[in-house]
Amino acid sequence: MNIKGKIIELSSTQQVTKTFKKREFVIEYAENPQYPEFVKFETIQEKCDLLDKHKVGDEVDVHFNLKGRKWTDPKGEVKYFNSLQAWRLEAGGAPSAADGTVSPTADTGMENMEEPGWITDNEEDDLPF
Repeated sequence: MNIKGKIIELSSTQQVTKTFKKREFVIEYAENPQYPEFVKFETIQEKCDLLDKHKVGDEVDVHFNLKGRKWTDPKGEVKYFNSLQAWRLEAGGAPSAADGTVSPTADTGMENMEEPGWITDNEEDDLPF
């Protein structure tokens, strides 16, 4: 999943446990500009570094996973939690080389490829159907 929006808030990385860290950020998502939504995302572990190259006010395309968890508290009550875990951010909607993506305008050599002969042959096949 992904959505585009403007970064409104960036938090510092939080060391939750000795082996787990997370960082949160909020974007303004304006599918309908009259009623913008403010959506909070989190990054975890090494993905926290994705936010280092961004600042408040930047337009970004956020790629994320929707996560849901079930938890039973000490009283036996079941609780449900949702989170939006970002795994890639593209500045201004254009992929950056630092996150391993390829720009749609990058020269990949695909434009020089030809179709194999068996696709372009005009001979009838001998299949009975």
